[in-house]
Amino acid sequence: MPKPNRADFPPPTLITTSNDLDALCTRLRGERFVTVDTEFMRERTYWPELCVVQLAGDNEVAVVDAQAPGIDLAPLGALLADTDVEKVFHACRQDIEIFVQRFGDVPRPLFDTQVAAMVAGFGDQVGYDALVSSLTGGHIDKAHRFSDWAARPLSAAQITYAAADVTHLRQVYEKLRARLEKDNRLEWVAEEMALLADPATYQPDPDSMWERLRPRTNNRRMLAVLRAIAAWREREAQRSNIPRQRMLKDEALLEIAAIAPGTIEELARARGVTRGFADGRMGASLLAAIAAAKALPDDALPPAPSHREGPKPSPALVSLLKVLLAAKCEEHHVAAKLVASSDDIDRLATEDKPDIQAVHGWRHDVFGADALALKAGQIALGVDGRRVKLLRA
Repeated sequence: MPKPNRADFPPPTLITTSNDLDALCTRLRGERFVTVDTEFMRERTYWPELCVVQLAGDNEVAVVDAQAPGIDLAPLGALLADTDVEKVFHACRQDIEIFVQRFGDVPRPLFDTQVAAMVAGFGDQVGYDALVSSLTGGHIDKAHRFSDWAARPLSAAQITYAAADVTHLRQVYEKLRARLEKDNRLEWVAEEMALLADPATYQPDPDSMWERLRPRTNNRRMLAVLRAIAAWREREAQRSNIPRQRMLKDEALLEIAAIAPGTIEELARARGVTRGFADGRMGASLLAAIAAAKALPDDALPPAPSHREGPKPSPALVSLLKVLLAAKCEEHHVAAKLVASSDDIDRLATEDKPDIQAVHGWRHDVFGADALALKAGQIALGVDGRRVKLLRA
């Protein structure tokens, strides 16, 4: 079998039996840290279908066939739960979602090199291949990125590709951690890991899914219907394990909310709704959700968007705060996206004491304190050669 493209690692081992997985995880539980990645499919399902798990220790790398007949993944769950072994991922959210669904909890302790790279000044959501190249001089071959990981048997090329991700990740982690220790920023990363380590992060709330649709209406009754049918779609998609957009597209939900059908005939006339759907069990269930939303008292309706948004921020002040954010992040070599979001900037521009992440913890020291001082007229912005500088009163 070909080697992964880190020459100091042995060829990857393909794990297809419960006994081999148990032996592997027992060995890896003696490691200080283990790098982890997954390959999965979800084009035809709501829940991601786990196909492959890649694991690398100090001197071995394995590709676990999660769909091998009869394989028991319990030893993997025990490894991920072992708090004596740090689990290292890159851009871990989708991987963690799979493990929360499979094992009921987040791997602990957790370290995400994408977040660490943002803290270390590599920009917003730096790609893994770019990070490997910058820190190790290595190269990630993305030829098999869109492989059908559910097809069997796995090819030698797929196994090599999968293994390469976690072998390079060991070097990336070690170099990032050393840089963060030198700059006293490991605590910054720990703050970000707290959110990623919360299982609720990976459990979508059906009752809030309507907000993602960004409805452009102040009609609170329509918003109530939209909230109800978006929650209905989410629960039905989860139950049936069907992608939410395959069940009903967003455009169809918005139209259904607008017309609020009360009969099968009215539902069948909505864009994106077939007669068969309207006539069947799902149509009846959807109509019941609509009827319940239409019967809500006024005080149970969602607030109109204008009530939630509050006063509009001054575009000039928003622009000034964005310049300050860019300047401070340039000075501290940290990704701006990690320090303050667009919503944070808007709230800074409109609220005297906004309760946002940007004014707490390390973000306060990097940006929040100066942002509040800028609003209070205690500092101004100037230019020193080619850089923005702060002028203090």
